[in-house]
Amino acid sequence: MTDRVTLAIADGIADVRLARADKMNAIDPAMFERIGATIDALADRTDVRCVVLSGEGRGFCAGLNMESMARGGSGTSTDRNAQGSILPQHVTWGWRQLPMPVIAAVHGVAFGGGFQIMSGADIRIAAPATRFAIREAHWGLVPDMAGFPIWRGLVRDDVLRELVYTAREFDADEALRHGFVTRLADDPLAEALALARTIAGRSPHAIRGAKRLLNMAHDADPRTMLEAETAEQMKVIGKPNMMEAVAANMGKRPAVFAD
Repeated sequence: MTDRVTLAIADGIADVRLARADKMNAIDPAMFERIGATIDALADRTDVRCVVLSGEGRGFCAGLNMESMARGGSGTSTDRNAQGSILPQHVTWGWRQLPMPVIAAVHGVAFGGGFQIMSGADIRIAAPATRFAIREAHWGLVPDMAGFPIWRGLVRDDVLRELVYTAREFDADEALRHGFVTRLADDPLAEALALARTIAGRSPHAIRGAKRLLNMAHDADPRTMLEAETAEQMKVIGKPNMMEAVAANMGKRPAVFAD
């Protein structure tokens, strides 16, 4: 996929880049389609252990382009997928629902829809000069790209309300303080790729099980979580990848895991 989004896979890492640099990766209908298709293409890849999501050019994503806004926001589709998302929600929620971890490398700007797409990643690494905004109210719109079900697990309710109601810009230090980003790095893409290599070096079955548990943790009741922990552990304990992790650690060598 080279129109709007690029995808390259090597050594268990999917390098996904928003590729509309001349428009600050602003989202138009074609980009909605390409991002959604990229997520769908990754969903069944057992050879991908981690995804790195970034934007080419001067910024991660400037949000919706003006043409899309003039037509009424991120879209009017009512067709929902198995996860309950329409396409504009899928381009955010889909990253969270992928079976493998997703790391967003953010620089320049992450405004509006771009901020929501960034939020869908498991881990978000930002350059110190990055500018952020939940921008929709500035255009008379409501954030509608799955930000709300994700943000409730990241940031205090009153902080989120203030940022949504005012649509004001805020800097990377504030984003870090509130929990919207995980950490800052002068070269967020290099940092994200290095972290992805570390994650890709762990047992993929253990990592996927952990992500399933993490995705449940905010909403599930304690009993459900306790049962889910046991179920996930039973899937990996004593299995070849677990035994390889033990052998590799004991032998002080890199592990070689099966996907």
